[in-house]
Amino acid sequence: MSESLSPFTKQQLLPQEETLEILKHKRQLYIGVPKETTYQENRICLTPDAVSALVSNGHKVLIESGAGKGARFSDKDYSEAGADISKDTAKVFSCPMVLKVEPPNLEQIKLLNPQSILISALQLKTQDKKYFEALAAKRITALAFEFIRDEDGTYPAVRSLSEIAGTASVLIASELLSNTPSSSGLMFGNISGVPPVEVVILGAGTVGEYAARSAIGLGAGIKVFDNSITKLRRIQANLGRSLFTSTIQPKNLTKALRRCDVVIGAVRGTNRAPVVVSDQMIQYMKKGSVIIDVSIDMGGCFETSEVTSHKQPTFTKHGVVHYCVPNIPARYSRTASISISNIFTPYLMKIAEDGGIENSLRFDKGLKNGLYFYHGILTNKSVGEWFDLKHSDINLLIF
Repeated sequence: MSESLSPFTKQQLLPQEETLEILKHKRQLYIGVPKETTYQENRICLTPDAVSALVSNGHKVLIESGAGKGARFSDKDYSEAGADISKDTAKVFSCPMVLKVEPPNLEQIKLLNPQSILISALQLKTQDKKYFEALAAKRITALAFEFIRDEDGTYPAVRSLSEIAGTASVLIASELLSNTPSSSGLMFGNISGVPPVEVVILGAGTVGEYAARSAIGLGAGIKVFDNSITKLRRIQANLGRSLFTSTIQPKNLTKALRRCDVVIGAVRGTNRAPVVVSDQMIQYMKKGSVIIDVSIDMGGCFETSEVTSHKQPTFTKHGVVHYCVPNIPARYSRTASISISNIFTPYLMKIAEDGGIENSLRFDKGLKNGLYFYHGILTNKSVGEWFDLKHSDINLLIF
């Protein structure tokens, strides 16, 4: 009798390592987008195209009537994209997930349902302790989109809005050079036989880079100042050309300010923007020259800066036109809304595909970085220390 052969080899009979697949159930999202009520805030988190993409993937979107008006999107645009439109503000805030550009005020937090998800800006410098206590009382899970990190470690929302602010600063300066009564009547542009406009840029970050890119595109001569040699080197590499760059030294800066037509301030600090241009330096500047203080939302980097508004954006001091409007991207509300929507939409799709916010937070470190409240528990150490509030490590709450 022949020896019977086993259908399995010895190796196959030994216990093997096995990777268990984590079962993910796709979750339907119900998203509320209320109308922004903050002064001069015209942006909206989702465009009609984004709403159409979300609805076609089985999600529901409720838009407050008139929410897109400031960004030139009508209720009809959203309705045709598949959104539900409501005039009831409380109904919109009662959705399981609420998207906002500006953080909600205390009255709006009262309208949120317990255990709901809030995605908005945090704007830490403008908040007080009551805001966080109100979110804790409602056991809200909250994410600040300005703290969400991309795969490469950058902050996509901050960078995108900085790109807009940098480009806008040059466009605004160009307009002010020719349109204001006290202007010098100069035009950006390398016109044959006419000396180009001279632009000084303070700060070599994203705002400074895009201001430089736009100014060069319009034919201006530029000088960039920053105390970081790394940033100065990077801006030259990104622009692909050699530029006049310098550290912020009073002698060199004063010399540049005497000759320039436009100064763009894009210097940021930890708690407040450092004042790098004194009142005396501004007195040396040419009459009719223009200052654009992009850093005004952090206090401003010019000693003469005072907060202005989109309705009355400028004032003149020492013969120099000052533009000191916070939130410059809101001036270009449609472009800014599309930019924000492009950042929000992939994250919303991913949260749904992962089966909910908890699973997304487990596997996406960048998204987790934007979390500052989890079911009413403060998870951001900086917020806790700033406002003297008890906080917990999110890694101990999500396994």
